[in-house]
Amino acid sequence: MRTFNSGKITFEYPDSWEVEKADILSNPDCIATLSKGQDNLINAVMFPTQTTLDDYKIFMEDVISDDGGVILSSDFVQIAEKDAIKLHANMDTPELNFDIHTFVFIEKGEIFIFELRTLDVSGESEREFKNMIDSFRIIE
Repeated sequence: MRTFNSGKITFEYPDSWEVEKADILSNPDCIATLSKGQDNLINAVMFPTQTTLDDYKIFMEDVISDDGGVILSSDFVQIAEKDAIKLHANMDTPELNFDIHTFVFIEKGEIFIFELRTLDVSGESEREFKNMIDSFRIIE
């Protein structure tokens, strides 16, 4: 396992994942981008927020549904010793059919969103993603 440290957050990730240059030009809130081959991409963003987990869950579900996604599960969970939203959805576009796995945390006026977009149907990438999230820590 390797450790990702942005100065704001830290988490562990398997050697099979590569840290990419975060695309802060098109997404200035991006703090981490990781990939595993062509079929798996993780983005992590952080920005100030006034919202709550309850309100953000409704917003997130509406956005996915409005984009044509099918929500397979959406729950409140506790992971990394924090309350979070865990969402799993399927997106079917003309070019690609993929799953989205998302964890959302709100801590001290900041929102942290971790999203895995994957074509992996074996569940391995999802398990690795969950383990990464379980090791997530905010640097104080």
